[in-house]
Amino acid sequence: MSRILLISSNTTTEPMPVYPLGMALIASSLKQGGHAVEQLDLLLNFKNIPSSVTCSIAQFDPDFIGISIRNIDTEDSLAPENTWYLADIKHLVEHIRKICQKPIILGGPAFSIMPEQILEYLNADFGIVGEGEISLNKLIYDISNKIKTKKILYPAQTPIDQKEFFSPFYEKKLVDYYFDQSGMLNYQTKRGCPHGCNYCSYPLIEGKKFRHQTPEFVVDNLIRLKEKFHVDTLFFTDSVFNDRQDRYLKIAEQMIKRKCNIRWAAYFRPENIKQDELKLLKDSGLYAMEVGSDAACDVSLKGINKSFAFEDIFTFNESCIKAKIFCAHFFMFGGPKETKMTVIEGLKNIERLKKCAVFVFSGIRILPRTGLHKIAVEEGIISSNNDLLKPCYYISPLVDKNWMDIKIKEAFHKKKDRVFPMEEGLMRMRALKIFGFKGLLWDRLINHKKNT
Repeated sequence: MSRILLISSNTTTEPMPVYPLGMALIASSLKQGGHAVEQLDLLLNFKNIPSSVTCSIAQFDPDFIGISIRNIDTEDSLAPENTWYLADIKHLVEHIRKICQKPIILGGPAFSIMPEQILEYLNADFGIVGEGEISLNKLIYDISNKIKTKKILYPAQTPIDQKEFFSPFYEKKLVDYYFDQSGMLNYQTKRGCPHGCNYCSYPLIEGKKFRHQTPEFVVDNLIRLKEKFHVDTLFFTDSVFNDRQDRYLKIAEQMIKRKCNIRWAAYFRPENIKQDELKLLKDSGLYAMEVGSDAACDVSLKGINKSFAFEDIFTFNESCIKAKIFCAHFFMFGGPKETKMTVIEGLKNIERLKKCAVFVFSGIRILPRTGLHKIAVEEGIISSNNDLLKPCYYISPLVDKNWMDIKIKEAFHKKKDRVFPMEEGLMRMRALKIFGFKGLLWDRLINHKKNT
């Protein structure tokens, strides 16, 4: 069997360090396939990446090197210029080439968004699109046995289902680091997303249908994390936690039944949710929601192909207030159909959202093969041959971006629970970290005495 060095290339710590869950899942599948695996997280070795890579390769002597790419950039049009990550990963690949001639295999969510472009730019040998637990084992087998294979492996027609999910292979030194730095760990209970938002890459990466782990499997892993590593706070990284089939409620029931006693948060879609359901979730440990509200009025919601209205967002927020569950809403201004009138209406709507945090982005990152990409080409915002490796943002031609940004800043002025631009929020969170606070941190921006 082969020796595989897995490298997590992410070195981003904001808004908080995130455990490289994909690498842990790949490590688990490779180990079950009989391979020897070493995990190298560059974030833990950030001060001297070249020497840590050199040392790992020299000591482990891998037959293959896998590099996981989490992000291409920050997807924030107002972010500093140095937040395009592929240049650093190119330096990483070049460094590996100097000391080792073994095949380099790329993977991870960012790679899956634009595999051909990234493989060519980084000059790696192979790449795997989508989930890699089975694909990587197959690729290694084919290469080892001199079976001709394509440079890029695309997802199988039959994706992993609930009988084939692997448990992440968490490493103690990594768990200790991330739990110390962020106060939580992450876990994914299902893959895919059926909602079809026209800017989103989740369906491209994981598929257009939810594929659920069983509640028993999920809770087995949560209990293992708690008993082995003493982890008592989690973030569920599903694209959307609250599925319309209510399977997420079964996970909550199982957590209560087996007395997990774990605090958790997750991404939620602002759709109808009942108070008894919120009580169940809270009883299971839910303490905060990050809500994909995404646009602030009905016209702009339709522009990004949302199936809910702003009144649904408002009702969802009111339900969470009643249940005493923290919420952070995330909005994007400047999408398709955005005008001066919708910006003004959207800011008035956001004013209606009480006792919550609000984060706003200006413009939407255009990603290949999305509906937004098609719209941007049709409207002449980008050319059809733009490879989109460098960030390009959709701004509605019906609104002036500078005017829009000024209006948002004016609406949020001196409101600590309203964040724009994102760098403003990061500064506040850095300050909280200095004082020793951990966790989501945005929950500490909310003034719950106001508007009572």
